Amino acid sequence: MTKIKYASLMSLLAVSAILIYVVEDMPSFGDPDNPANKHVIPRYINNSETEGGAPNIVTAILANYRGYDTLGETTVIFTAGIAVMILFMRWNNG
Repeated sequence: MTKIKYASLMSLLAVSAILIYVVEDMPSFGDPDNPANKHVIPRYINNSETEGGAPNIVTAILANYRGYDTLGETTVIFTAGIAVMILFMRWNNG
């Protein structure tokens, strides 16, 4: 086995062990005692109209609470679309 394959295998095993360790420590799915269910969701439900100014909870979350995340996702999708258009233009002209 070459050194690169050995190093790749050791890296894979190390990352797998870390992920297995972390997943075992996660709370169960749908558990009402999860921090998201105890702190985040009630704040969104109770304060989205006053803090966000939008009558719709989903709009308030996407536009106000997660605005930078939504902007980043939109930027990635826009950049990918422009890249595909450039590739098609080169392919048609080429």
